[in-house]
Amino acid sequence: MRQKRVIVIGSGVAGMASAVRLAAKGFTVEIFESASQPGGKLTEMFKEGFRFDRGPSLFTLPHLLDEVFSDCGKNPRDYYKYDILPVICQYFYEDGTILNAYRDPVQLASEIEAKTGEKAEKVLRFLEKSKKIYALTSNVFLFRSFHQISTFFSQDFLRALLQWYKLDPFTTMHARNSKIFDDNRIIQLFDRYATYNGSDPYQAPATLNVIPHLEHNIGAFFPEGGMYTIIKSLLKLAEESQVSVHTGKRVDEIVLSGKKVSGVRVGNDLYPADVVVSDADVVTTYGLLKNYPIPERYMTAGRSTSALIFYWGIHGNHPDLDLHNVLFSSDYKKEFEYLFRKKSIYEDPTVYIFISKRRVRSDAPEGSENWFVMINTPENVGQDWDTLIRNARRNILTKIERVTGSKVEQEIVTETILDPRKIEEYTSSWRGSLYGMHSNSVFSAFLRHPNWSRKIRGLYFCGGSVHPGGGIPLCLSSAKLVTEMVCRRER
Repeated sequence: MRQKRVIVIGSGVAGMASAVRLAAKGFTVEIFESASQPGGKLTEMFKEGFRFDRGPSLFTLPHLLDEVFSDCGKNPRDYYKYDILPVICQYFYEDGTILNAYRDPVQLASEIEAKTGEKAEKVLRFLEKSKKIYALTSNVFLFRSFHQISTFFSQDFLRALLQWYKLDPFTTMHARNSKIFDDNRIIQLFDRYATYNGSDPYQAPATLNVIPHLEHNIGAFFPEGGMYTIIKSLLKLAEESQVSVHTGKRVDEIVLSGKKVSGVRVGNDLYPADVVVSDADVVTTYGLLKNYPIPERYMTAGRSTSALIFYWGIHGNHPDLDLHNVLFSSDYKKEFEYLFRKKSIYEDPTVYIFISKRRVRSDAPEGSENWFVMINTPENVGQDWDTLIRNARRNILTKIERVTGSKVEQEIVTETILDPRKIEEYTSSWRGSLYGMHSNSVFSAFLRHPNWSRKIRGLYFCGGSVHPGGGIPLCLSSAKLVTEMVCRRER
């Protein structure tokens, strides 16, 4: 019996995980990646002796990645290793407060009480509530297809439905956090988790308060060798699984035979396939289909934030900064008004600094550090990005000096900039949005595109723009869902 052929569009973590799993199930699999380097948003860059992880920098729920290898009959520790972070992040405030966000809930609560006076008991109750939300939602929203009728008759769904009020869907994150905590610094700290899927805490439902559970009850981790180790480990597994990975090969069209996929076109070359799995943005994917217009609801749906990232090679040492550092805006509400309403960048943005050399000594020369400096931005809707970038750079450097005392501008020896235009160009993310749709509505989870096409047989979707959402863990979940669907429907 002929092995069915699967073509995967895109080599992000979801595309790679789908490919190796399907190969393990007996399919012949090829991956086509438009960029020269595999990984999608999760890539790396070398420049003048510095190495930078270019995309996601936080690793949670590592068991989801482990499952990819174990599902293929492999021991994940033979491919990559990781360490748990005792301190997840350092938070810096304009008033001089520096908070160490310990992984351990008791340590975190004690640190918060010592630095701000906010009672430790409140923090522990908040994290326990976060844990309960995860227990109710994970098997419904994260690890099942939300677009199949069977989900709504599952015990997990019925249990969540009977306790829907515990999910806090009709209160915003900020409103709920303001009722729980008295100190604005702690409200801001927990409001920030809305940005993990590109959303606004002043609009997003308090259900998103589930996210702190992943870090402080389960843990945040870092792969040995840096974040790109994740992709390198999947590439090794792909090679062993006889998955062909074609880089620098942009798919120009998904070819149909009637209402079924028959392959893809890359330039003038046609590649036959029984199944096409797209790890590209869902809007981009529809653009590859002739005579199938992009559904209006995905064109008009609110987009998540994008990012402006400066990759700075710094000649100097700054021991007061950790692996992950956040310098908070003095006016968080105004920052989000600029992001979502004005589609611009606030003059005092929250600044995230990631220095992988804290864990990978070879990532920068002796006496130097590799700084990944990021702020959230709106998606690309034609703004004057050159002016915005110039102003943002100045404001970021001023803020770093003001909050940390470090005059780093004179220490920058190499600089590369990634903005929403380039994110769209390099990753085919529509408008440079990092997570597809935002989650600023209680209905957002219901509006994400399903993991398969209802109109075209053999077409499937994975990655951050479709169910269940963006970020490494959810992309891995989408890959598993797609694998299960393909095996069930396409045998």
